[in-house]
Amino acid sequence: MELGAYSFGDTQRDADGTLRSTSEAITNLFDAIVHADKAGLDYFAVGEHHTFEMPASSPGAMIAAAAGATTQIRLGSGVSVISTDDPVRVFQQFATADAISGGRVEITAGRGSSIESFPLFGYDLRDYDRLYEEKLDLLMRINASEQVTWHGTVRPDLDDLPVVPRPLNGSLPIWLGTGGSAPSSARAGRLGLPISYGIIGGAPHRFAPLAELYRASAAKAGHSGSAIKVSVAALGLIAPTKREALERFYPGWRNLNASMAKLRGWATPSDDDY
Repeated sequence: MELGAYSFGDTQRDADGTLRSTSEAITNLFDAIVHADKAGLDYFAVGEHHTFEMPASSPGAMIAAAAGATTQIRLGSGVSVISTDDPVRVFQQFATADAISGGRVEITAGRGSSIESFPLFGYDLRDYDRLYEEKLDLLMRINASEQVTWHGTVRPDLDDLPVVPRPLNGSLPIWLGTGGSAPSSARAGRLGLPISYGIIGGAPHRFAPLAELYRASAAKAGHSGSAIKVSVAALGLIAPTKREALERFYPGWRNLNASMAKLRGWATPSDDDY
């Protein structure tokens, strides 16, 4: 087992609830990655969002900066919203960070459970599945070959073109990120990619059948070995005692769920739910 952390680079609030600056949030995130490296964590992932509350909109830039300030920790995205970005640029950014880090960089490619990047970059939500499927295919094609030929419908074709720089070890580890979709679990297994489950809420054991589906799909497609593995990301807080952790975690949990309830039409959880 390996242990790591992931963050959306959330913006802190003053006592009256006012959001502090997004620039402060980014420097806090950078400091957290450097601290995680010194503390001995195996991994740190930066999740892509485009809001005032979660302003870490460029995981590649953050990881490149952190790559030069760390020595051991592996760095990745959690996730890169590949549907609304250009796989060529995503790969170039992460391969650049990989060179700076000495080969410690990964990509987790996801569709994005938050959809703010679609209007920001001019994409239609009706193309949600097609965008992800084609762009993931292109990202994998780029990762596998220095000269890339690819034809699709969501971006211009590539005809035997180089994509540089190349990763230090020849290719980057690419994970498929999902919030708990059965088709995504099957897709990751079919493609032979490691899978990362982002458990935003609920009991983690509910994801066990999805992990079983993933492994079964990989076996059916003939994939085995070290690439077939599962990562789980869940909300939490570590403190000296359980009681202190519960008390410190509650205000953030309450604010997050209240915000998400407004955005997505959920019922706001009660204290009993907590």
